[in-house]
Amino acid sequence: MSPKETAKRRATATREKMTLEFADNAALAATGGSHQRNLVQIEQKLGVRLAMRGNVLSIEGETKPREQAAAVLRALYARVEGGEAAGPSEVDAEIRFVQHEPRPLPSGDFGVPSIKTAASRVIRARSPAQSAYLDLMRTHPLVFGVGPAGTGKTFLAAAFGAHLLYERRVERLILSRPALEAGERLGFLPGDLKEKIDPYLRPLYDALFDSIGEQCVKLMESGVIEVAPIAFMRGRTLTRAFVILDEAQNCSASQMKMFLTRLGEDSRMVVTGDPSQSDLPGGRAEGLNGALDILTGVEGVAVARFSEKDVVRHPLVSRIVRAYDASERPDTNAVRGR
Repeated sequence: MSPKETAKRRATATREKMTLEFADNAALAATGGSHQRNLVQIEQKLGVRLAMRGNVLSIEGETKPREQAAAVLRALYARVEGGEAAGPSEVDAEIRFVQHEPRPLPSGDFGVPSIKTAASRVIRARSPAQSAYLDLMRTHPLVFGVGPAGTGKTFLAAAFGAHLLYERRVERLILSRPALEAGERLGFLPGDLKEKIDPYLRPLYDALFDSIGEQCVKLMESGVIEVAPIAFMRGRTLTRAFVILDEAQNCSASQMKMFLTRLGEDSRMVVTGDPSQSDLPGGRAEGLNGALDILTGVEGVAVARFSEKDVVRHPLVSRIVRAYDASERPDTNAVRGR
């Protein structure tokens, strides 16, 4: 047998078919998505070929991608059976997990860690880094979430706080951020104090409403959930609370120390930020970077680091972050300057 024939046989052997059979035709159709776009997404990302007929789905491809595709399809089907959505973002999340830890998941099992934030709301991690972030928030009283925009640092922290509130493990959820303009002077804003600071805090409101839903308004009116600028934290001791400091790259060193020392009995704190997007003079995230250096190795403190690979927004966001990172490297700038 010639070398060409041997290679051809090996290629044929590795691109075998696997057949999955599901109990519910309708649930399987929903798993495939509108016009089977979920199947197309899996094919493109994992390099396999999928074919659905009735309640049977066949997977053709090399051994590892074939097993990964099977794990993704089982997890998506389990989501649909549980009454959850199975859209492009869910497909992307499951693919991230099987590629990070490529092992077939049992039928009907979810591969993605989840938290319950309200009676009818479940939030799931969408990347291995988000899963690790959740684990750190479960086990440490102070967690730093550091990385580029779009990695879910603030959203997942707000969701975890809502989860602790739902489980009655804390009595209050407190979210704060510096009221600092992002490169433009907004001037003297009209209205009362709440109306002046609301524009700065809008991202936190968005994360809360996504996590909790309409119940969020009632909880805010009763004071169970509080959203406030960091300046309002001085002199307070926050007990039985889950506290989030967002946009920490815009905190000065004194603000960061003040905020971290607000932590009271039976409380937890999460600090999120992107050191590369500081709006402080000179663009230096002195408060955040200083805290990360000073608190390294301190018991009870953990750091979750995200990269552009963990971006869960539009795929273009990941490429934008990567391009900016490359342009800011000294070696790249030196080459361009020649």
